[in-house]
Amino acid sequence: MSAAQNLSYAAIQVVHNFGAVAVVSGSLLGLRLIEQATRRKLAYLALAGWMTQAASGATFGMVSYYYYHKFPDISGIATFALGIKMSCVAAGILLLAAYLWRGERWPEQQVNMVWVAASALAVTAISAAAFLRWFS
Repeated sequence: MSAAQNLSYAAIQVVHNFGAVAVVSGSLLGLRLIEQATRRKLAYLALAGWMTQAASGATFGMVSYYYYHKFPDISGIATFALGIKMSCVAAGILLLAAYLWRGERWPEQQVNMVWVAASALAVTAISAAAFLRWFS
């Protein structure tokens, strides 16, 4: 592996890690803090984190394709973990976008369930990342 390739992967990993921090911290804090304006800011933070996760995750594949002319060769548990991560990203983006779009009109119980779901998606995605990393 060349130095440029290693640098590319490392830079992407830094961005990916900060996205994960935004997703997990934003979701867990949104679960605990109940003030509406604070929750909206946390929703934007977590949404930005999910979008960062999507973009940086795709960039990992693109770098591999650039250097090897094929996508990473993963199978079994790693493929399943990637599917879980991608599902969490899609669901997290949709959930938080819906909350930011219409959440001010929702009853408190429904808003609380958004934060429970957002936290569950965040924890699931970061857990799946460990399996993807070690089984690929």
